[in-house]
Amino acid sequence: MKKNIQFHFINTLKQTLDEVLQKGYHADRMIDKYVRANKWSREERQLFADSIYYILRHKRLLEFLAGSEDLLKVIAVYFIQKSYKLPPRPEFVGISEGSINNNLQKEKPRAIECSLPDWLDQLGQKEFGERWLSLAKALTDEPRLYIRANTLKTDRRSLQQRLKKEGIATEEKVSLEIEVPQALEVKERKNIFITDSYREGQFEVQDIGSQFIAPLLEVQAGMNVIDACAGSGGKTLHIAALMQNKGSVLAMDIMGYKLKDLQARADKAGCQILKTQLIDSPKVIQKLKNTADRVLLDVPCSGLGVLKRNPDSKWKMNLEQVDELVQTQRKILVDYTEMCKPNGLVVYSTCSLLHRENEEQIQWFLNKTSKWKLLNQYRVWPDTNVSDGFYAAVLKKL
Repeated sequence: MKKNIQFHFINTLKQTLDEVLQKGYHADRMIDKYVRANKWSREERQLFADSIYYILRHKRLLEFLAGSEDLLKVIAVYFIQKSYKLPPRPEFVGISEGSINNNLQKEKPRAIECSLPDWLDQLGQKEFGERWLSLAKALTDEPRLYIRANTLKTDRRSLQQRLKKEGIATEEKVSLEIEVPQALEVKERKNIFITDSYREGQFEVQDIGSQFIAPLLEVQAGMNVIDACAGSGGKTLHIAALMQNKGSVLAMDIMGYKLKDLQARADKAGCQILKTQLIDSPKVIQKLKNTADRVLLDVPCSGLGVLKRNPDSKWKMNLEQVDELVQTQRKILVDYTEMCKPNGLVVYSTCSLLHRENEEQIQWFLNKTSKWKLLNQYRVWPDTNVSDGFYAAVLKKL
């Protein structure tokens, strides 16, 4: 028997998607806004969030199946495919299982099948050739939930056992391509944020691709380390844990609110070696010249490697913005690497798949200076690791 879905619920989905797609708001914030505004059950709240993310991941395919870009019709197709019974409304006239199945049989270009804007599909084909289809499909998958055991307070095995007692089933994550010794995959759809383990800072939510980055710095206890584009600070806290709370970690960002949030996270995680610094002037960087043993440059990027997790970004990004980001990355490479001491290491990383933001950037930088040597570069592919996509290059200052 099919489940009923109320028009109010459908219309709230439309309002949320309008704010995300037309006004540019972040999907997670809009989901939180509308969930708080409605007295829904836990199941309804979960359905609401799942629906928003699914529609954003598969928007173009759903539009094709609906024969329209009208969001109400797109949402109707989604619920019919999920075996829900739609309310009798004039907005849904012409949308049926039959019409959907008829459109499913039609030949569809890759950009529609994988729900990509044309510019991104064309760019992906140019950069990756035959592999692009595999990557594009992977970027529409529902992301898996990974956590990192905070070794300042626990270890992976102990955390796994404790979470089991709290009703959360996890599995040790093993990858053939990358080492993630503190990673656990959460296997059930349960709220891990209400556990005592989370409240006590026993773990951080962090994709396995992201967990791979900090160890590339090869930090040691007592070092002076700078995370120059710290953002929300997942990698910053990982660095501090690897240093066993000995030494100094300076988290820097151009957004003050992010540093404030990071400090709160650090306090909960038991990180005692963190300092924060707002980058509000070029002089901030210049004063730190030759002071760091290690520098992490997790630069602003297109985020095309994390589209499964942030699917709204593919409908907001364009090629001109990517080109602007490339220029920003180059300026960061030139200016921020100066903070590293001679014989120190810099790790440049992105969550992008594009060569122009990754290998080509590093080659551009090396062609510009003789003070640096490339030690290694790495890719974490979303189609082979069941993870987000990441790139990292390890540079040594001569």
